[in-house]
Amino acid sequence: MAFPHQKTEIPPAAEALPGRAEAMPVAPAHFVLGGPLQPPFPATCEEAVFGLGCFWGAERRFWECSGVFTTAVGYAGGHTQNPHYEEVCTGRTGHNEVVRVVFEPAVVSYAALLRLFFESHDPTQGMRQGNDVGTQYRSGIYLREASQQDEANAARDAYQSKLRAAGLGPVTTEIVEAKLFYYAEDYHQQYLAKNPQGYCGLDGTGVVFD
Repeated sequence: MAFPHQKTEIPPAAEALPGRAEAMPVAPAHFVLGGPLQPPFPATCEEAVFGLGCFWGAERRFWECSGVFTTAVGYAGGHTQNPHYEEVCTGRTGHNEVVRVVFEPAVVSYAALLRLFFESHDPTQGMRQGNDVGTQYRSGIYLREASQQDEANAARDAYQSKLRAAGLGPVTTEIVEAKLFYYAEDYHQQYLAKNPQGYCGLDGTGVVFD
């Protein structure tokens, strides 16, 4: 079967790679922050999931944010069960490279994380981010709670107004329910802390909310 547009078109579920039942092994602690990568998390924490290009640089943006308890990179928004990185790269899983952010809302609000999300990449590029092309690099907000929907929509609309005023194109960010989050391989976790000279891949528009 040929997939001529597999890098920039999300496949239907029936054509996605099947994946596997076995979950990815996960390290016990965050390489930088020291907290756990897997639940249970403190009852005072909430979760957010974002896709904004290569997840190496994206994760660093969030673990550096005050009030973030832990972060992890993984895959979401697609069909394949427990995918591997090489499979995601084919475009045949439908998944995006994402960051799971566990945060203390008493310290940093979800609205503040949304601002960081939009300002840290170019959400107008569709199925790419800079030179990184494919469905795994699309801009996405994956809702962990129904209450996040209105805030995500409001942030998108507010940033769209800022982009329009700057002469830039429409936001292509998808805002959908985060049905499942699959952890990426251990070598991807906190990659830029383990490899300080590694590839980041993020380049924002330069447009800020204020």
